[in-house]
Amino acid sequence: MSTRPPERVVLVDSSDREVGTEEKLAAHQRGVLHRAFSVFVFDSSGRLLLQRRAATKYHSAGLWSNSCCGHPSPGEKTIDAAGRRLGEEMGFTCPLSHGGSFTYRANLENGLVEHELDHVFAGTFDGEPVPDASEVGEWRWVELSELLGDIAADATKFTAWLRPALACLGSSESVFERPMSP
Repeated sequence: MSTRPPERVVLVDSSDREVGTEEKLAAHQRGVLHRAFSVFVFDSSGRLLLQRRAATKYHSAGLWSNSCCGHPSPGEKTIDAAGRRLGEEMGFTCPLSHGGSFTYRANLENGLVEHELDHVFAGTFDGEPVPDASEVGEWRWVELSELLGDIAADATKFTAWLRPALACLGSSESVFERPMSP
């Protein structure tokens, strides 16, 4: 019986230059800066696909978040990783555009720390997601104005990276044919 090796993340400096790799859980325990991505999928009417992280996730379990997120593997292009994870988590793929990047640090439950240089991608999809239940507890399409109101009313229901990723995406109108102001 073969066991899968632990997932590794790419450690980076503040300019997104690779400085090494580390096992994912250890990187979150130590709070070291590593490369990540956040994917935002919209339908043709402009609604955003949100996912609620599965209750079994080792951090941010049960919280609402963007359509998909994750980490590129060592040697993998970030946009390729974003497309791969979208298929793995939500059961579909679509063309993605890079919408910018930002760095954040957030203390999470269980002494874990998210310290990521997060690349934000956006795409359009009008089908029905078929998510992996081990990744996604539930999903829904939401208007941006409704989401922003929900975050303002109770940010504890959402992942730490959702608000800054939305702000990053909103500052890059080139990703969309329509203006967006989160």
